[in-house]
This record gives sequence, structure tokens and C-alpha cells, in this order.
Amino acid sequence: MTLVPLDGDPERGDPPSGGGSSSDAAGDLPTGSVPAGTLPAPPAGTPSAGDDSGAKSARTTPASPSTTATPGRTAPAGPTGPADLSWSEPERKATDKRWCEDVALTFTNSGGTAVRSGTVTFGTHVIGALGIDWATVTSNVRLPAPIDAGAHRKKTWTVCVDAWRVPLGMHIETKDVTVRWK
Repeated sequence: MTLVPLDGDPERGDPPSGGGSSSDAAGDLPTGSVPAGTLPAPPAGTPSAGDDSGAKSARTTPASPSTTATPGRTAPAGPTGPADLSWSEPERKATDKRWCEDVALTFTNSGGTAVRSGTVTFGTHVIGALGIDWATVTSNVRLPAPIDAGAHRKKTWTVCVDAWRVPLGMHIETKDVTVRWK
């Protein structure tokens, strides 16, 4: 094994690399040196890989490393698909009028698109002094839309029935909630 100094050999008269016109186009290697990892050009007359002469070269090149697809950054996994609206049980609070009460609902859209519009239908029960359910009155209100994908929205409505439906000693309870949305 013969070691060749990179700075040249002053005893043989080799100039230091990079210091004279004998450097190659790569910059720091003396003339005749080959940078590591490259192969010298084939001698003249040797067919190259692009020749159609049919002659085969005995020289082989190392196989290139396998290229595997590296996954890129993706958006965090989240809700996808159409809107999927759910709502809480009604939170009721009495008002100063026995035929009205404040009803709060919390809406949750766990779908992938926003809820654009809709209707909330309340079923308000008229309850007698002895606890008997005398009637159910429905009322409709607009859904507090839009509700974005993955968002929560809380809304409170004052729900009333006709005063004559709730005589003295009776009260109302809004128990039923139905929601339709687009």
C-alpha cells in the first residue's frame, strides 16, 4: 500500500495541492488525483453506457442506495366527513312568569364540516299541581349557526307557552328537544 501525501512531496518536486496550476477543476487535488467516491474516466475507445455498439464494459458502478418514500408532514388527524351535531340535555331555569322558563343547550359538532343552519324544536310540558302532565306544547327556534367543525356552542332561549295554558298552581317543564340541521 502506497500513501500519497495531499500536500505534495518536496523531495520529489511535487508542488503542494491548490498552490499551482497543476490543480484539477475540483480545486484542491493535484493533477492525476481522483476525488474519493468518483471513478476515473474510461480510456478512449471504451464504449460508454450510452453506446449502441453492443459492447459491454467490464467496469461496474456501485448500486445506488434504495430510495424509499419518506412521508411528508400531514395535517393532524381530526374530524372528517359531514357535520355531526349532538346536544346536551336542556338546562332549565325558572323565570318570574310561571308560563316561561330559560332553557340552555350546548351543541357539539364532531363532524368535518360546519353546520350551516337548522331548527330546534322544544317540547314544553304543562304540569299540574299534583304532578300530572296535562299537555305538551311545541315551539321552534333557529339553531345558533354556523357551528364550525369540532366546535361547541351554548345558547339560552326563553321558552314560553300561552299564559292561559298554565293556571295558578301549575308550571312548565321543557323536557323534549329535537334538532334538525343542514
